[in-house]
Amino acid sequence: MSMSAANKTAIALEAVIFDWAGTLVDFGSLAPTQIFVDAFKSFDINITLQQARGPMGLSKWQHIRTLLDDADIAAQWQRCTGRAPTDQDVDAIYARFMPMQIAKVGQYSQPIDGAAQMLAWLRGRGLKVGSCSGYPREVLDVLLPLAARDGIAPDHVVAGDELAAGGRPGPYMALANVLALKIGDVAGCIKVDDTVPGIEEGVRAGMWSVGVSLSGNEVGYTHRELVGLEPAKVSALKAQAEQKLRAAGAHYVIDSVADLPGVVAQIEARLKVGERP
Repeated sequence: MSMSAANKTAIALEAVIFDWAGTLVDFGSLAPTQIFVDAFKSFDINITLQQARGPMGLSKWQHIRTLLDDADIAAQWQRCTGRAPTDQDVDAIYARFMPMQIAKVGQYSQPIDGAAQMLAWLRGRGLKVGSCSGYPREVLDVLLPLAARDGIAPDHVVAGDELAAGGRPGPYMALANVLALKIGDVAGCIKVDDTVPGIEEGVRAGMWSVGVSLSGNEVGYTHRELVGLEPAKVSALKAQAEQKLRAAGAHYVIDSVADLPGVVAQIEARLKVGERP
């Protein structure tokens, strides 16, 4: 804390702002990662799922730009085309990626266990529910009605391609939720995300930032795959994910959003004694 709690005025918790893939839906954040692999493969460029996960949380155009800036991937591009990748190449991959993502996102729209109940619990406490995503609006237009049928329907949604200021790790999408939901103080908000850029987004917006480990991109396993692992392996994956999320500034890290109520109670207690993020 930059100032002592005694010098601060207590405020109330007002809202929780969520990421989508790996946080509310799509355990393991598989939809975007596999499509990145497939999109690059259509240009004869081979990337791994691990490489595809690296920039997760960024807008999808910026995600592709970051992948093409990777030394190994750039070298592949140079060998295939005889030149370094340009922004026009990013546009071309993005144009290939988008219809593939739109076609496939519905297959990964299942809510994470406990997410719908957790959202109902938040609303029962009078809290507003915001959300934002690295997904462009065209993809969210497919995902949102499917998720709503399963009880995942935030009060506001910001897409990764619709703010002129840009996306993560900047604070802009989180702050757009603050404006739309009419939040009185950013310190009365919690940002929940499974990626490093998403945690940085919440920190830069002045919010409490909560990382999600086991259900998210940093672990990157389906629920079925996790259940099949030895407990020691699961613990190691969880610890590694938690370290990355805390290094990005997460105030708390939970296994999945089903565990959020306990953190909400802790943050509310800290706000009551005048603490801020």
